Amino acid sequence: MTTKQRAFLKGEASKQDCVMQIGKDGINDNVKKTLIDVIKARELIKINVLKNSDMDIKNLAQELASICAGEVISVIGNKIILYKQSKKNIYKIEL
Repeated sequence: MTTKQRAFLKGEASKQDCVMQIGKDGINDNVKKTLIDVIKARELIKINVLKNSDMDIKNLAQELASICAGEVISVIGNKIILYKQSKKNIYKIEL
């Protein structure tokens, strides 16, 4: 993915609300299922990591991306932005 594509997706994600939260329980089966379902439907998602989570946010982002076979677009503060192109190609990104 190019820098321009990442910047575009980052801008699109800034308009969105967080669709998931990860707290002290970390990644469980429910989080995995929700993540896969939501990213299939939306392509681009923003996840909020709560302060009571003891996980390293960058490692958490990589783990979430591997679960849904997506890409980490950005990690800013306690927010993670993930992208996975669907058949609909909502954002018209060519990978």
